[in-house]
Amino acid sequence: MSRVNMNTELVSETSQQTLKQIHAAFGATPNMFRVVANSPAALKSMWGSFGALAGGTIGAKLGEQIAVAIADRNRCEYCLAAHTVLGKKAGASAEEMASAQVGRAADPKTATALAFALKVVNERAQVSADDVAALRAAGFTDEHVVEIMAHVALNLFTNYVNVAFNVPVDFPAVALSS
Repeated sequence: MSRVNMNTELVSETSQQTLKQIHAAFGATPNMFRVVANSPAALKSMWGSFGALAGGTIGAKLGEQIAVAIADRNRCEYCLAAHTVLGKKAGASAEEMASAQVGRAADPKTATALAFALKVVNERAQVSADDVAALRAAGFTDEHVVEIMAHVALNLFTNYVNVAFNVPVDFPAVALSS
């Protein structure tokens, strides 16, 4: 059971308006958004970030692969389940999502992005010029590099919300790798 309110009838009108958009996008209101709706500012920030990155340049598939790698690293069962579903909808195979979960990919460019994202998480953003150069060598531009960082930041936010508040998983469960 969640450690904070999940009853959307108890949140502000501002949050309820944003939740209507979320419901329309998903066909339901995922539990994570119910929890974040306790703060209209946090909900707008999270939902706005998802929307902005959906229109980004690295593509939904890579974004979801980054998300499952970070979710697994942070032991966020909620995000692992949600982003595995979303990754498959973005065109990733079950095998690609399972590989990404443990930070691997058959595609060298994807593998480089996953390694970078996980280094950012593991080393608390203490990356080197060589780490950024590896992304460029793999074919990423500075726009892509900054966007990868934005995906990392958004996924840390969602992971921490779900883990700290014990948000019930309402997507098909996916086992953590460790």
